[in-house]
Amino acid sequence: MKKTIKLSHPKLNIDRLVDSIKHDVKKYVKRERNKALPEGADYWEFDCQYGNTEGEAKIIHLKEINKFIDGAVKAELESFYLEILAVPAQRGSNED
Repeated sequence: MKKTIKLSHPKLNIDRLVDSIKHDVKKYVKRERNKALPEGADYWEFDCQYGNTEGEAKIIHLKEINKFIDGAVKAELESFYLEILAVPAQRGSNED
């Protein structure tokens, strides 16, 4: 998911728009987690980036997305860029 998201809509209240954006993010993550893992992978890891524009995007953690969306609304931004990419990953072994 690579998307520039607008924070304005002619018919929607900003709170409903934000709820819709958060729901879309949650739905995307759930859909990606349900995909079959490739051979040798244990789980899906998500590489996330957030910024006012695509060029300004910085790496963030998946759990911080809602905080950054709320921050964009509080700062009254017109739009923001959000990128979420699913990457197969493997847990490290716990051998001592």
